[in-house]
Amino acid sequence: MSDGNRMTLFSMTERAMSAQMVRMNAATSNLANAGSVASSEAEAYRPIRVRFASELDQASGLSGVRSDGIIRSETAPTKRYDPNHPLADAEGHVWEAPVDESAEMIEIMESARQYQNLVQALTTAKQLMLETLRSN
Repeated sequence: MSDGNRMTLFSMTERAMSAQMVRMNAATSNLANAGSVASSEAEAYRPIRVRFASELDQASGLSGVRSDGIIRSETAPTKRYDPNHPLADAEGHVWEAPVDESAEMIEIMESARQYQNLVQALTTAKQLMLETLRSN
């Protein structure tokens, strides 16, 4: 794969696949916490997103992407009146996680599609290399 700092097609694809996997895991975590409630606004779950960073290999001129950390959404949780809920505060309110389930499903589908595209690119590159070796 990679020979130290030099970026190859395979190392670039490996990093992109890893970034898409982190993206998919974040969206899955958000989806798993959809509808969760807490007894205060501070304790409510906030959706997470992956921050991406681009990398440029000066030697080869290839540019790639990698995940550069996780950030929490600043979206405020939804305050709902439910006095019978066991987590309700003194005024009868609970705080629901601000997760948009449709947006998370789209995020998962997009990351899965990107991952499939990267696998296809690797398969094509491998096939081209094998054909080149056979022709010599």
